[in-house]
Amino acid sequence: MRPSHIETILDREFESCIEGIHTPVMLWGPPGVGKSQIIAGIAQRHNVPLIDIRLSQMEPTDLRGIPFKSGDTVKWSVPDMLPDAVRHGEKGILFLDEINAAPPTVSAAAYQLILDRRLGEYAIPEGWAIFAAGNRQGDRGVTYAMPAPLANRFTHYEVEPNLDDWISWALEHGINDRIMGFLRFRPDLLFDYDPAHNPVAFPSPRSWEYVHRALAKFMNRPDLITDALQACVGNAVGVELKAFIDNMENLPDIDAILEGQETGVPKGIDLQYGVAAALVRRAREAANQPKALANILKYAKQFPQREMGVMLVTDLHRAVGKPLFAVPEFVEWANSVAELMLYDFKPTT
Repeated sequence: MRPSHIETILDREFESCIEGIHTPVMLWGPPGVGKSQIIAGIAQRHNVPLIDIRLSQMEPTDLRGIPFKSGDTVKWSVPDMLPDAVRHGEKGILFLDEINAAPPTVSAAAYQLILDRRLGEYAIPEGWAIFAAGNRQGDRGVTYAMPAPLANRFTHYEVEPNLDDWISWALEHGINDRIMGFLRFRPDLLFDYDPAHNPVAFPSPRSWEYVHRALAKFMNRPDLITDALQACVGNAVGVELKAFIDNMENLPDIDAILEGQETGVPKGIDLQYGVAAALVRRAREAANQPKALANILKYAKQFPQREMGVMLVTDLHRAVGKPLFAVPEFVEWANSVAELMLYDFKPTT
């Protein structure tokens, strides 16, 4: 399932806590696909605390607490990492990461916490959602088969990388437009992981964020940049990305396009993706400048392949939102691709 759909589900699951109908959710997926990031985004969007517990690093007593004598009976101390309405707030997210990498003795200690929302006398506050995540057994990570009693305490969703969702995220987080252009050019490289070969560095949504950091650190060091890119996404992809970035020197003048000057569309497909990504980034910076948006819409009509213009305007909408519809040139552009859009979205019978 694509990340944006899972985010919608988790949003509703979080909101359902206060209604008493929340069900714990388990996210499955390969390493680097963005499971933890999705859950962190839910907490940020609702402005609530996120308690991230890595069960793979726990002992049973870390979760259950330590027994102590109280008169003639034994009581259990409550670990302070567990949600507390006074210390943490009445609403929040308890995130049990790497849950299927935890030893069976630890996962057994989590049964009651997940299903009954309590451990002994301790109870999770009503406004707290329980989310968990883990790698699949075929991903070559350190995993244990999830016991049926534990699995039956969750609803289960598998996270699949989606380029459109990643582009939306990248625009919100200021990811280098060269990376967005490259991935539009090579969408198959958003995530390319073969567990049979067990690679050390490979393309994933997580490692593309590392590429963004590498470009910020090493772009002015031509002697180091290739090695830095390969360290993030592997040797072959790193070399291909470096060649793409070098070719971006041949892009048309982006400022001239924004100003409405006559600027041709580059012939190379890779450069067309590059100029589209650069225009989207600049549009986000100029979201309150209708003239610049109008000129980008005019430029979108110049692409030899109309699908390229549709992709540009779609990403443009992701970048600036509803203000794009208020630009008069948007209607003109939409009319120019109406036949294409109707063909693409014609319902099947």
